[in-house]
Amino acid sequence: MPPSYTVINLKQGTPEWLRWRHKGIGASDAPIVMGENPWRKPEELLLEKLCPPPTLHGGGNAAMRLGHQLEPEARKQYETQIGKFMQPACVQSSQYTWMRASLDGLSTDRKTIVEIKCGGAVYQKTRKTGRAPSYYYGQLQHIMAVTGNDHIDFWCWWPEERSLPAFENFEGIRISVKRNLEYIDKLIKIERQFWEQVTKHID
Repeated sequence: MPPSYTVINLKQGTPEWLRWRHKGIGASDAPIVMGENPWRKPEELLLEKLCPPPTLHGGGNAAMRLGHQLEPEARKQYETQIGKFMQPACVQSSQYTWMRASLDGLSTDRKTIVEIKCGGAVYQKTRKTGRAPSYYYGQLQHIMAVTGNDHIDFWCWWPEERSLPAFENFEGIRISVKRNLEYIDKLIKIERQFWEQVTKHID
């Protein structure tokens, strides 16, 4: 049987959501824990988890804020392409309750999950290589580890001329990423060790 998970009734971007994320390992934390994030180290994330939960502030740098602003429109474009309604959702593993993920889109039947990236650099890189950048691989596999899904769509969307009133002409890039059981086994092992370090310091 695939891993079971719970959909948590939280709205992403709220203080309650930030506290929930802080009490576990989220999908965006996974590449850091796995040592695959070129910008952040596991030690930095450990210190962050040992501090009080974060509060709402500016929401990251300008590029991150822009990506967040573009996400609803990017999700609409994805929905149009696949013909399904996608709803953001917060999910938590039933077996490993510290494994959590904030999904950019989950279909009603739970068979389709999408991870959305809106940014010029990632769009150009994905278009050039035809693959999701490697530093997002852990994030995608973490989501499948929590949900049990055998694939996830990586949807990259970037309107280069954002001043135009309509977005319909901007083509998104859809990459299907398959579940990697060997990688997930390693990911769960390393994440469990990381979370044991967090709880050891807290206790």
